[in-house]
Amino acid sequence: MFRILFILFLTVPLIEITILIQIGQMFGIGYTIALVIGTAALGAALFRHQGLSTLAKVQMSMNQGDLPATELIEGLMLLIAGALLLTPGFFTDVFGFLALIPALRKRIAETLLINFIQSHINVRQTESGNIIEAEHWESSDPK
Repeated sequence: MFRILFILFLTVPLIEITILIQIGQMFGIGYTIALVIGTAALGAALFRHQGLSTLAKVQMSMNQGDLPATELIEGLMLLIAGALLLTPGFFTDVFGFLALIPALRKRIAETLLINFIQSHINVRQTESGNIIEAEHWESSDPK
């Protein structure tokens, strides 16, 4: 995991700088700066709107007695999208805006949730019925 993060922290800024230089050469410094600020402002507005919408979904699920697992994962994805959109550059903006597409975000959240559940629960079919094996953790730490 450390190796992946190290590579990301090295390559993403280099990609951003390269793209910024190329766009700056094509359109000029002023337009490039305006475009970076514009995408950050647009992303912040979309992030705020969708974040409030996701929060409302979480509250509605909890009021109905359901576990809002998918909505919480979507909320985390929105938080990451907001950070990506506020980071100056166009490369990170692409991933930030992709995470703001509700259908795509929901699909990714559901896939992550299903993968997590499948890695922690094992269902075997037998002649007498299904056997469900799962892991359970109890913590004596009140935190």
